[in-house]
Amino acid sequence: MSYNVKNYTEQGGETTVIGGTLEIKEGALLTGFPQAENQADSTATTVADLKSDFNSLLSKLKSSGLMEDDES
Repeated sequence: MSYNVKNYTEQGGETTVIGGTLEIKEGALLTGFPQAENQADSTATTVADLKSDFNSLLSKLKSSGLMEDDES
């Protein structure tokens, strides 16, 4: 008889595979994940200023690793 599981840690402990649902309970602490710099609320009154605020947000997401950087 064999038994297959969706969530498992490979031998040696280097890789954990989540094939089911990963539930993070309230109060849990996740570490080691990228975090973007804070982006202040926009106070833009022109389209040009809004574009600048938006591009600043994109830059912060890219530099934190939460978004892929533009390809040259």
